[in-house]
This record gives sequence, C-alpha cells and structure tokens, in this order.
Amino acid sequence: MNFGKLGQAQAARGIFDLVQNDLEQVEKKISAESVASVDAVTAIGRYLQSAGGKRLRPALLLMSAKLVGHGNAGPSAIQMGAVVELIHAATLVHDDVIDAAETRRGRPSSNVKWGNHTCVLAGDWLYMQAFQIALRERNFLILDLLIGLTQMMVEGELLQLERIGRIDITEADCMELVDRKTARLFSVCARLGAVSVHSDAQAQEKLGEFAWNLGMAFQLIDDVLDFTARENVLGKPVGGDLREGKVTLPLVYALDRATPAERRLVETVLEQRSYQRVPFTEILALVERYGGIDRVRERAQTFTERARQVMGEFPESAYQRALMAVTDLVTERDH
Repeated sequence: MNFGKLGQAQAARGIFDLVQNDLEQVEKKISAESVASVDAVTAIGRYLQSAGGKRLRPALLLMSAKLVGHGNAGPSAIQMGAVVELIHAATLVHDDVIDAAETRRGRPSSNVKWGNHTCVLAGDWLYMQAFQIALRERNFLILDLLIGLTQMMVEGELLQLERIGRIDITEADCMELVDRKTARLFSVCARLGAVSVHSDAQAQEKLGEFAWNLGMAFQLIDDVLDFTARENVLGKPVGGDLREGKVTLPLVYALDRATPAERRLVETVLEQRSYQRVPFTEILALVERYGGIDRVRERAQTFTERARQVMGEFPESAYQRALMAVTDLVTERDH
C-alpha cells in the first residue's frame, strides 16, 4: 500500500478515528496532571501539549488495548496513555536542552522560551509526574516496564552524547541508539496497552515485538527525513542532526563509500557545527550519490515487514487492520 499525501492523511485519520474518543480523554488527563505548584512547570507542560504532535504513542497503546481487550480500553489504558505521553514530553524537553535546539514542531523550543535550567527541572518534574500516575495502578509490572524504559532512554542519550562530533560511527552504533531512544518506547506503549486490559503474557510479548519493529522503522525514517523533508513540513531545520554533531545511518552508509575529500566535507560540518563552509546541499548530494537514503529506507522496510508478520498472528478485527495500516504510514510519511 503506497499512500499519496492526501491518501496518507485520510488513512491516518481513519486509523485514529478508532481511538479518537479515548485520545480526547488522554488529552484531558494530561491537562489535569500537568498542573504543578510552580507556574513555569505548568506553562511548559501546556506549551508542549498545545504544540500537538501525532500522539502516535498513546494511540498505539490504546489500539493495542482494544486489539486484545475485545474493543474495550478502560480507565487504566487512558491513564497509561497519559503516562507515555508525559514521558515522551519529558524526553523532548531534555533533548532540546542537550541539543541546544531552537525550534520544535515549527515554533520556538521550550529551552529558548524558558531557558535551560528551568527546562531541565521541568523535564524532571514531568518524568516524576508520569511515575506518580503509573503508581496509582498499584501494578509492579507497569512500574518495571517504565523504569526499565526510562533507564534505557537515558543511557541512549548518554551514548549519543559520547558520540557527538565523531565521524567513526558504525551501523551498529546507529541501530543501538534507534533501539534505546525510540523502539523501546514504542514497544512499552503496546505492552502497557495489553497490561491495562489484563491480557496474557504471550499477547503482551507479541504486541511488544510488533511495536519494537514499528519503532525501529519510525526512527530510521526520521533519520531519512532529516535529510529529505522540507523545513515547513518537518517543523525544524533540515540537516539538524549533522549540525548538532550527530552522524546518523544515511550518512554512515554514504561514508562507507565516500572518498577522503568527501569525508573531509562531513568533518568540516562536524567541527564547525554549521553549514557555512560546506552547504547542506553538498552533504545531501553525497548521501544520495552513495545510496544512503535508499539503503535506510530498505532497512526500515524490513522492520515494517516483520511488524506486519507479527500483527498477522492476531485475529482479524478493525484494530488489527488499523495496526497493520500504521506500518505503511510510518514508512511512507513525510514528517
């Protein structure tokens, strides 16, 4: 299935319509739970929420709950939807501080508006608030999943920091970061959906595997879009990863075949953290010349195929078909 932009948008709406009412409850929950006794934290929470976003993570959790819960997603799934979105928001706040980002979703990032010190503490508060909500479920499995996830993501951020500015990044390095920073969160979302409706361990495991593969594909396409998307669609400057000192998989594949002179172009951008001496168009041409973008798209496709294979083991239903369709949206999206 290959969606054009209009078809893609319609397909996305159709999928999200299945959990629209539940997502609205998740939004209300996030609003209610983002109020802190310190005004700045509340303001940052509301600013992040008002930016919108795909809400793919809570939607994935809710659809997983309905898939194995016979079409029902109860209060526990709504709570967990708010939890994963708050954790995601906390990671975005911290990421923007670490990356010294200036824009997020097409507008000034929170660190530009409130400063690094306030944003680090606000991110901490959002993490703790997410755990506070999760704790109300009185379920050790939920806490176990969330604590393991958070440690994995923080370790991923630390590994990425260690590698900033380095050109000798390998395919394995990239895949490790994709796993830690994105795929694990997707996997935990789907598992929490199954846990919230008291599904059996086998269904939890299968949903986790489905969503892990989906998350791997999602992040690999993100890495491609950093090179190929238009800025007004992406919501942040294109070529931002390399400008921040990050060598991602499309560039790793290109560097495997690049000449010493071409490698020096990349080194110049890494050293200067800008495209002043070497324009972004030259880097993009290098990545395209050696098939870096096509190779990453192919890798993403192998993950979505595995995700579809796992989802195919579930009985057919509206939710099973929707989760199948999500795999197409992930690899065909333009932002």
